[in-house]
Amino acid sequence: MDGLAGRQLDGIGELAATASAAGIEVWLRGGWAMDFHLGEVTRPHVDVDWYCWRADADRLAGLMTGRGWRIDPRMPVDVQLDLLRADVEMSVAYLARDATGQVVVGAGPWAGTTLPDGMLAGPPGRIGPLTVPMISVAAQIEFKEMFPVWMPGRPRRAKDAADLSRLRAAGAAERHFGTG
Repeated sequence: MDGLAGRQLDGIGELAATASAAGIEVWLRGGWAMDFHLGEVTRPHVDVDWYCWRADADRLAGLMTGRGWRIDPRMPVDVQLDLLRADVEMSVAYLARDATGQVVVGAGPWAGTTLPDGMLAGPPGRIGPLTVPMISVAAQIEFKEMFPVWMPGRPRRAKDAADLSRLRAAGAAERHFGTG
């Protein structure tokens, strides 16, 4: 694969391998997580979205900047780690645990907000030979369904509606054929 999608896939593989080698847990999220669940690139992506534990973010930033990525100065790193290299953007949102052990948003204006149960327990996703950890499909669907509810000033985006259809269709096929 060439073009931006190919460079994004290379970045996905690089971040996943770098994090794994350092013992840092990461999970792919957003549109690329959907594509990795489906096993193919379904549409163009503006960026690549990830999660990592807030406690690991500084170490991940150091490892990635050592590999030629730079930190996007437009986003404060205490809120989210945004990495840039040429035309590839990767955004790493932070996770934490609350006093009960529940996974919550780790920083920013929604810090402490509870995230879906089982979000981090999904199977890895795969496109071609590349396999990466990602959030569960159920969490992907919940995020895409709830986006306009959580952000009332921002209606559902066409790409999110299309992603929801793809994820639901894949889920129905998996239930029917026993795959997945």
